[in-house]
Amino acid sequence: MTVITDTPPVFLQLLADRNGKPAGLVLDGGAAALPDEQMHALAGQFPCFVRAGLEHAQAWLEAGWLALPGQMVRADTVFDKAALPAGVVLIEGNWPLAPPAKAVGAQAASRALALQLVQLVSNDGDTHEIEALLRRDPTLSYHLLKLVNSLGMGSSRRVSSFAQAILILGRQQLRRWLNLMLFSAREGDIRSPMLLARVAVRAHALELLARSTGLGKPQQEQAFMVGMFSLLGVLFGMPLAEVLEPLTISEAAQQALLGKPGEWGELGELLALLEAAERGDFAAVAGRLEAVQLEAAEFNRVVADAHLWMLTVATDRAGGGHA
Repeated sequence: MTVITDTPPVFLQLLADRNGKPAGLVLDGGAAALPDEQMHALAGQFPCFVRAGLEHAQAWLEAGWLALPGQMVRADTVFDKAALPAGVVLIEGNWPLAPPAKAVGAQAASRALALQLVQLVSNDGDTHEIEALLRRDPTLSYHLLKLVNSLGMGSSRRVSSFAQAILILGRQQLRRWLNLMLFSAREGDIRSPMLLARVAVRAHALELLARSTGLGKPQQEQAFMVGMFSLLGVLFGMPLAEVLEPLTISEAAQQALLGKPGEWGELGELLALLEAAERGDFAAVAGRLEAVQLEAAEFNRVVADAHLWMLTVATDRAGGGHA
């Protein structure tokens, strides 16, 4: 099926199961949008839902999408599994963005170590220092090696050490994956699986939007990092400016993340576009698409691609592949 010419923008909201782990995607936005090949591919890899009453819902259902079950609740504050009504199978909402519980003991040490690792990687620290920190966080180390192995990276060898990972990935890619993995396994933080999925979508979508709007490869890489860094404050439960203060990041990234409206620069405008879609403010999305001279159909392709890529790094159901 093809997307019609006047396709309105859409976005996909991530749903969690009762354990707080990614369990599905639900379509939000323009009801008239028809599923294309990417949307069809998504439905083949992960549970994808349409809400009741959606215009052209039958086209989505024929493409493998599912009717959204009634046993769903919304949560925008701290996730409390014990408080969920019996029979609830899906949870939507912004609960992963709620402040983390106050860290104590091992959790506080894990969070401090993660922040130290962010600083070291961002400041292009020595490989041996990075490896030494990783050895102090077995969960993070496991997830990094699991990720590198799952992506394949064109190598027939299984990666079993950080030295191998660095050789295969190179420093630029290693920096990218280490920062991404910070969201994957913070000890005792139930938000981790959903935060990893959300930040993966945001980072890759920003990278693709930078490419679609004609920005060069360096700016595309910066866009990916802006997407990840934009949620560091949420991850650590700190003001974003405080988290970023010791980090070495480009002026363009700093502007995008901390600048005032109108002073964001190109990357900040793209971040604002994506945040509007995440909020479901599609009137703002349409206006921002016009401002960056991007067609809604292209934006929708970016959204689908970003979620397909997220499945390769943020869920146990996903297969390989690397963008």
